[in-house]
Amino acid sequence: MRQIVLDTETTGLETSLGHRIIEIGCVELIDRRITDNHWHYYINPDREIDDGAFEVHGISNDFLQDKPRFQEIAQEFLSYIDGAELVIHNARFDVGFLDYELGQLEGESTTIEQHCRILDTLVMARQKHPGQKNSLDALCRRYEIDSSRRSLHGALLDARILSDVYLAMTGGQTALGLDEFDHGHDLGSKMTGRQPVSRNGPLPVWLGNEASEQAHLEYVKFLREQCDDPVWE
Repeated sequence: MRQIVLDTETTGLETSLGHRIIEIGCVELIDRRITDNHWHYYINPDREIDDGAFEVHGISNDFLQDKPRFQEIAQEFLSYIDGAELVIHNARFDVGFLDYELGQLEGESTTIEQHCRILDTLVMARQKHPGQKNSLDALCRRYEIDSSRRSLHGALLDARILSDVYLAMTGGQTALGLDEFDHGHDLGSKMTGRQPVSRNGPLPVWLGNEASEQAHLEYVKFLREQCDDPVWE
């Protein structure tokens, strides 16, 4: 399954006032794994950036003067996202701006939903955590995601952080943990107190203990809550 976690920065809040996209950042997930195939552009909007927007993202008019216009990167962008599921926090905002930009292009008009399915993590978060704050910063705190580099908003950085938040929110194993072995750390020995077996010897078999069994049961309970009809049942 291919998903693209996407974020944008803009000159202001309303397309009805002629505001434009100035940055698009995308992070690719393949079967819930973050890949190196990210996509990122700064874009010259051919208009001034509102002071309030500048305070949020820190991108200046001067910085964007030599950047491409949206029409120059539009086809590359559509090719990159085509057929994927877009994961966006407050999708209505970003998709609204993207559709506005696509509507300014010459030729046959198109919309984002003609190319992608869309998953809104803000809607998901409100369903999982009703009555609570569900901004990206709030979700980072709730799921213990490090957002310390986020002093200003940036589309690619926010997409990367949202990737971690989305994976944490939806549960499930996101990696096989092979890196732990590569760095000389063994998860099995931490759980059971056994010494790791040499990688040159027989395949190690780690026996669970009471704590790991309880953690497994709690995780299965969590999965049941997330799935209407778990396949193992």
